[in-house]
Formats: sequence, C-alpha cells, structure tokens
Amino acid sequence: MDRRSFMKTAGLAAGSAAAVSGIAAPAIAQGAMELKMVTTWPKNLPGLGVGAQRLADRIGTLTEGRITVKVFAAGELVPPFESFDAVSTGTADLYHAADYYFQGKHKALNFFTTVPMGLTAAELNAWINYMGGQDLWDELSGQFNIKAFQVGNTGAQMGGWFKNELKSLEDLKGLNFRMPGLGGEVLRRLGVNVQSLPGGEIFTALQSGAIDGTDWVGPWSDLAFGFYKILKNYYYPSMFEPGAAISLGVNRGVWDKLSDSDKELFRVVSMAENNQMYSDFKANDGQALETLVSEHGVKLHEFPEDILMALGKTSDEVVAEVGQEDALSKKIYESFLSARKLTGRSSSTTEKAFLIARDRVLAG
Repeated sequence: MDRRSFMKTAGLAAGSAAAVSGIAAPAIAQGAMELKMVTTWPKNLPGLGVGAQRLADRIGTLTEGRITVKVFAAGELVPPFESFDAVSTGTADLYHAADYYFQGKHKALNFFTTVPMGLTAAELNAWINYMGGQDLWDELSGQFNIKAFQVGNTGAQMGGWFKNELKSLEDLKGLNFRMPGLGGEVLRRLGVNVQSLPGGEIFTALQSGAIDGTDWVGPWSDLAFGFYKILKNYYYPSMFEPGAAISLGVNRGVWDKLSDSDKELFRVVSMAENNQMYSDFKANDGQALETLVSEHGVKLHEFPEDILMALGKTSDEVVAEVGQEDALSKKIYESFLSARKLTGRSSSTTEKAFLIARDRVLAG
C-alpha cells in the first residue's frame, strides 16, 4: 500500500475536528450496541490503522452484528491526541492509540506503551498478563473512567530518521526532532528541540523544515509514510521503544454495561489482535527494510557509542523520576523493574544468545 492511499486523509489530524459535544453515549436498541472508536492513526495506515479496523470488524463478526464498532481515523471525530479525553468523558466509546500520547494525564501511562530501556514486546506481554501489570493498568486507567487492554505491538522500533549523519553526541544538539513519550524528554535533556506530533503531521513537518528528523515506528510503517523521500540516514537501535504496545481504551460506562460473556469476548479479541499486529509487523518489516536500502538509497547506521551510552544513562534517570511522581507511579515502576530484571535474564540467555549465535554461524 503506498503512502497516498492513506495520507490523503491524514491531514485531518492537523485541522479542526468535527464538533462532538452533541454525540450521545453508545446507541443501544433491541439488544444491539453501536460503539464509536477514535484512533490516533491515519485511515488505512499499515499495521496500526489496519489493526484498529480489524479489531472492530472482529468484534462485529463474533457478536454476529450485535455489537458494531465504527472506526474514526485521526481527526475525523476528535483530534488524535484528544482521543483519551473523548473516551474518558464518554464523547467516544473506545480509543485505539499508544497510551504514551496521553502522558499529560499521568506520566505512568508511558509504562503501558513503552519506556526507554524498557521491555521488549514479549517481556511486556509477560508483565501485563502474568506479573501484575494489568491490575496496575486497571488501577491507573480507572482513575480516568477507562478500562484498557493491549491490542497490538510494533516490536522493537528503529532509532529514527536524520538529515545528516551523526558522528558524536554533539551532533544531536540543536536538532528539531519529533519524538513522543519519555524518549522525547531524554532527547530534550541531551540538547534536542523535541516535538510530539501525530503520525499524520510528520511528513508535512519534514517537508516544511519544521523538523530535521523523526522517529516513527519501523521499516514497514516508515516506508509507507515516505520519509525516504526527504531523509536518507536511518538509525538503530531505538533505546526508547524496545516494544511499543497499542492500547484499546474502553469507556467504563460502556464496559460496565457489557455482560460477563461480552467482557470476556473483548479480552480474548484484544489478545488475538495483540498477537496478530505484532506478527504483521514482523512479517513486513524485513522486506520493507530491504526496499528502503536497495531501492531508495537509505543508509543504515548504528548510533555512535557515545550517543548510545548517553541515551541509556539519561533514559534510566528519566524513567526513575516518573516512578517517583506519586504512590501509584512508584508501584508501577517497581513492578516494571522487577519484570525487566526477571524477563531480561531469561531473554539474555535464550533469545538474545540464540540470535547472536545464529548471526555468527550464518556469517561464517
């Protein structure tokens, strides 16, 4: 799918959204429920936008149309970064987004998307599903009248696109760079001028020169956005987003109206979509990276060692500060650190060790 097929609707994110004050709570008639889902993605965006529609379609299919979900792309109903408020207040019923976009509500929301030096997709699944993460997420999101689920993951992301090659830490200073979440704060402390833009606004900002570079997701999504038309230097690894989760936020009033069987359906559908989106990214990133390099002249670079060390050190400082924001933040942070220690030990002696050995054998 080329960039124009979904970017023609992405400009809505930058414009004013339709008036929503008169929108009612979910329409319920003769046992049917019609839900409105707002997203932070352009329509038909590979992986993310497609995943939102797939989730909505699956709910409709499994309930045989008894519960239908209408998906609104970024800006169609509300501006993308207002999706959380829309669901919290009942203007919309569901959101499909990355919770770190809403850190202005509570910084600990970052933990349920991704944090610098954090968990991989598999490790995050383990924490959420089996190590207390979901209970903590329920406690946090419940303060905002929301019930949240994981409904996707991009996997480990790329470090971003840059106009010029980076030789040392000094080259970061003064750059205008798009980076959301706590990664943005890390870069800010290293002298970068950081902006947090919705996905649909990034390409225009690069074209105009408003930003010098950007992170986004990874090869598949980045190819679709066409960043290679403006920038050629593509960096790895991302110290900021080792496994970025996508969230389904459900208005608690809607959630409480669901029967126990429908609540279980939402849980199971969310887990299925979480797996499918991650598989989708894994299946498509490799070919997209090959296309970027071989067909579009993109240059792959590993971050210089002094940049990696500075990013790592500052990341731990920033995340630790979030963990001291309040009592709940501390609980979430301590639970997250415990999960990182335990799952990280397993990851290092299994997946990481295998991947290093496999690369060495195949190269030899």
